[in-house]
Amino acid sequence: MRLSDINKEYDIIIAGGGVTGAGIFYEAVQKGYRVLLLEAKDYAWGTSSRSSKMVHGGLRYLKQGKFLLTKTAVKERERLLKQYPGLVMPLKFIMPVFGHYGPSKASMKIGLSIYSFMAREKQHESFSRSEVIKKIPGIRQKNLISAVGFKDAQVDDARLVLRLIFEGCFLGGTALNYTKVIGIQRNRKGHLAAVSAMDEESLASVEIKTKVMINATGAFAEALHPFPMKKSHIRPLRGSHLIFPKSIFPLDRVISFIHPKDLRPVFLFPWEGSILLGTTDVDHDQDMKMEPFVTMKEADYLMEGLKHILPDFDLSLNDCISSIAGVRPVLSKKKKEASRESREHVVYKDKGLITVTGGKLTTFRRLANDALKAAKPYLPKPVSTNFKEKITAQPVDEISHQIPKGIEKRLSGRYGALGYEIIRQYDEELFCPIENTKSLWVEIPYAAEHENIGHLSDLLLRRVRVGLLLPKGGINLLDRIETLCRPYLSWENKKRDKEKKAYIKLWKTCYGPPQKKES
Repeated sequence: MRLSDINKEYDIIIAGGGVTGAGIFYEAVQKGYRVLLLEAKDYAWGTSSRSSKMVHGGLRYLKQGKFLLTKTAVKERERLLKQYPGLVMPLKFIMPVFGHYGPSKASMKIGLSIYSFMAREKQHESFSRSEVIKKIPGIRQKNLISAVGFKDAQVDDARLVLRLIFEGCFLGGTALNYTKVIGIQRNRKGHLAAVSAMDEESLASVEIKTKVMINATGAFAEALHPFPMKKSHIRPLRGSHLIFPKSIFPLDRVISFIHPKDLRPVFLFPWEGSILLGTTDVDHDQDMKMEPFVTMKEADYLMEGLKHILPDFDLSLNDCISSIAGVRPVLSKKKKEASRESREHVVYKDKGLITVTGGKLTTFRRLANDALKAAKPYLPKPVSTNFKEKITAQPVDEISHQIPKGIEKRLSGRYGALGYEIIRQYDEELFCPIENTKSLWVEIPYAAEHENIGHLSDLLLRRVRVGLLLPKGGINLLDRIETLCRPYLSWENKKRDKEKKAYIKLWKTCYGPPQKKES
């Protein structure tokens, strides 16, 4: 479906297809509203596919006195673990405690006790010095005292966004990627009356009637609606990660440590069969119209921290297979250190135009409900509908015994009820991993047929993540991928060649190891 095919009137139009917009879209559809989501690029194109993949309670916010933010995040983490098994997965953390810098063991135990209290169950443990040395081979032993362990969770961020959007569409909502909001119209009283949108491919534009638009465009929010408070503006902050093959340092938990240079928390963690090192927190001074990339300065910072915590671990940037950089839309009232800016979300309204910014991946549902609460005075009474039965996944008993252990849970987690449509097409050759990743070959043609692929990068960087998980972005697999997708993507030879070249160039520029981008 493209812009020319949609209705020309909706209760709510949402600008932005990241986790914030996707969350609002899903919640609004469930409440019975007629909803249209418009994304100028691809779904999850921005920070929502480039985060630290963590669904966490915000332990570090306790130090800042943000008890309510932490409590809310802990509650939402527990809800997401229950609601999205197979997509949101529990994950263990271990944080070494040193005598010469960083938080003390006593302060960590106090913070973790509060953390456990908020979760209503004990979620932490202590390790002796000898236990830490066994659990983290090669750890710096000088001034090492002990370690603390705690629980949090992890997610494939892009797949969470995609599940929210496609389940929302399954329930009756409408979503378009590569469709940009280019203007709004108001009536004589100044209330929102319509939204102008343009198809980025055909450049065709239409006017769509609505009394509510929710601006969830993240770091681009002020382009549609400047923040009303004086001296308050969105401050784009970049968080970067380096990705390594898991074979170089097998991990079953996150190693959380304090960077000796600025005392910021840094993580080394397993994800989708790889190891991620991150993150940074710096002002984003790159062209906002271009995809962000990890700088050599950030890469050196991350490697310096890793070398400090694992001094004998022989790892260099030469081992890095890819990188990701996301831009956080933080509302800043005054200049602070980047890492000290508040991550709490803000909602403001202007006669039907609702703008949301800030927030965390974990608390997207709270932000969504706050946005809809702000929009309620401008909305009609929603249609009363019960969607619960419609989106409940039904197992396919007749073939379940054929499917390898864990695959059914993975597909139902990543695709919800729609995952069982994939399972019904069971094929032993396609239901196997793509090289050493956890992505399955069957996900490639499914995405091509059902998930609004505009470019090859949509498929390899967001629908499946092999562009991040395989050396050189998986370009050695492009011929097989093309064969699988050909029945569903009506690309002529010229278009296919153009997409391959564009993907390879984009990967080298914005997703490859940093030294290759800046050499």
